[in-house]
Amino acid sequence: MLDVDTLKLAWWLIIVVLIVGFVVTDGFDLGALILLPWVGKTDDERRVVLNTVGATWEGNQTWLITAAGATFAAWPIVYAVTFSGLYFAMLFALFALFFRPVGFDYRSKLADARWRAAWDWALFAGGLVPTLVFGLLLGNLFLGLPFRLDEDFRSVYTGGFLDLFHPFACLVALLAIALCTMHGGAYVQSRVAPEFARRIGRFTIAAALALVVLLLVCAVWLATGLDGLRIEGAAVSDPMSAPAVLQIVQLRGAWVSNYERTPGLLCVPLAALLAAFVTAWSTHAARYGLAFLGSAATVMGALVAAGLALFPFVLPSSVEPARSLTLWNASSSPRTLQIMLWVAVVFVPLILLYTGWVYRVLRGPVTVEQIRSDGKRLY
Repeated sequence: MLDVDTLKLAWWLIIVVLIVGFVVTDGFDLGALILLPWVGKTDDERRVVLNTVGATWEGNQTWLITAAGATFAAWPIVYAVTFSGLYFAMLFALFALFFRPVGFDYRSKLADARWRAAWDWALFAGGLVPTLVFGLLLGNLFLGLPFRLDEDFRSVYTGGFLDLFHPFACLVALLAIALCTMHGGAYVQSRVAPEFARRIGRFTIAAALALVVLLLVCAVWLATGLDGLRIEGAAVSDPMSAPAVLQIVQLRGAWVSNYERTPGLLCVPLAALLAAFVTAWSTHAARYGLAFLGSAATVMGALVAAGLALFPFVLPSSVEPARSLTLWNASSSPRTLQIMLWVAVVFVPLILLYTGWVYRVLRGPVTVEQIRSDGKRLY
C-alpha cells in the first residue's frame, strides 16, 4: 500500500488529468457550437460544423461526469461544498448543456429556415453558457469561495450567484471562451474542405491571439493585484479526520509562490503561450493537424498551470482562509483512496485507448457534398 501522502498526491494528479481530458475533448465541442452561427454561411455549412463533432460529443462529456465522480470519491467535502454552494451556477450550466442533445437531434428534422436558425442559437447557447460558467468557477477559485465549516464540518455558503461575477473571474471566463473557441475552430477546420477551413481559420487565429493577451493579463493580475493563500508550517493533517485548521497566510501575489520556489514550473505556462502561437501560425499556414495539436497543448498547459498555482489548495475560502480545503486535509480515508486508485489505474487507460480508437475510426473530412447526398442519416 502506498503511503498516505503519495495517495493524496496521486488523486490530485488523477483529477487534474480528468479535468484536462474533459476540456481537451469536450472543449472543442463547446467551441464548435460557439462558432456555429458565425462560420456557416449556408445551412449545409452549419450542418458540416455540427457533424464534425456529432459522432463524439456524447462520449466527450462523460469526462466531466467522471471527474465529478472522482471528486466525490477522493474529496467528499470538496464535492459537498462545491455542489451545494454553487448549486445555481451548476444548474445554469446543466440546463444550457440540455440544448446540445435536443438541438443535435431536432435541428434538422424540419427544413424550415426559422426552425433551424432557432436551434442554431440554442446550440450556440449550449456551447457558450457552460464555458462561461466553468470559467467563472475557475476564476473564483483564485478569489476564494465564501464558505465556512461549522462545528460539525457542515459547509455554510454565504455568497450568491451574482457574487461570482468578480472582474477577475469575468476575465478568466473570457479566457475560457477564447480557449474553447480556438480549440473548436482548430478541430473543425481540420475536418472540413480547404476553402471552408480558411474561413474558419480567421476565427481560430483571432481567438488564439485573444487568448495570449488574456493569459498574460491574468498572470500579471495574479502576481501583482490579487491576494492569494499560502500554507505555513505543517500541511498534513490526520487523513482519517475532517479538515483541520491550517496555518494559512493571505498575501498579495501568493498564488505565484509555487513558481517562485520552483522556477522550472514556469515551463508549463510558457509552453501554453508558445502552443497558442503555434496554433495561430499553423492555421495561417493551412497546417490544420498541427494547429489542432497546438490547441490541445494550449488547453493542457493552461489548466495545469492553473492547478500548479493553486496547489495544494483545492477549494480556498475567502471568509475563513484557515478552513480552506486542500488535498492534504480534505481527502477520503487511505483505504478509499487505495481502492479507487486501482480502479483508476485499470479503467483510465482503457478509456483513453477506447477514445483513441473511436477517433481513429471516425476520422476523415466532412463535406457539403456528404451532407447533401447522405443528409437524412446526419445531423
